[in-house]
Amino acid sequence: MKWLDHLEEWLISTFMAAATLIIFASVVHRYVIAFNIPGVQDWLLSLNMAWTQEACIYLFVWMAKFGAAYGVRTGIHVGVDVMINRLSAPKRKFFVMFSLLAGALFTGVVATLGATFVWDNGLHHAAYQAFGLNMEGLIEGPTTPDLEWPTWIIYMAIPLGSSLMCFRFLQVAWSFQHTGELPHHDHGHVDGLDEGASA
Repeated sequence: MKWLDHLEEWLISTFMAAATLIIFASVVHRYVIAFNIPGVQDWLLSLNMAWTQEACIYLFVWMAKFGAAYGVRTGIHVGVDVMINRLSAPKRKFFVMFSLLAGALFTGVVATLGATFVWDNGLHHAAYQAFGLNMEGLIEGPTTPDLEWPTWIIYMAIPLGSSLMCFRFLQVAWSFQHTGELPHHDHGHVDGLDEGASA
């Protein structure tokens, strides 16, 4: 499943980089537009940058949904496990498995409800149109205020991110059942640093 790990990390970093660049461009535009530079100021005034805030909000929502799945996989989610760790090994294993499976159930339900919501919000119209099916009585669905994108595209973060998170909970539960180990994130470790030092 390394390809899924890499895809997950690539999506998170791409969403973060895109949001950073959009915010940077918006701030530069806002301040440079105040300077009375002939020709440049008129050109900058003609640029519509009203969509940037909405785009960044959506990018951060997508980043958060996939980041939560990354957190489950790597063990960086905040957890209070003082009492769990003081239990005997069989009881600890039971409660850890219970919490992992409860997380999988919850995120699975959210993914299912999210998929139903996205389908009813306009994905059904787009799917019927793509496959040339009869679209009589189907509504196209709403669009976002500034970007004017179909909202079902934005809301796809819910079923996709929650499905991935559900899968990660099940993956961690499977690993814990067979090895007794949970993913643990060492906050002092930097990926790539040890490999470079040894080379």
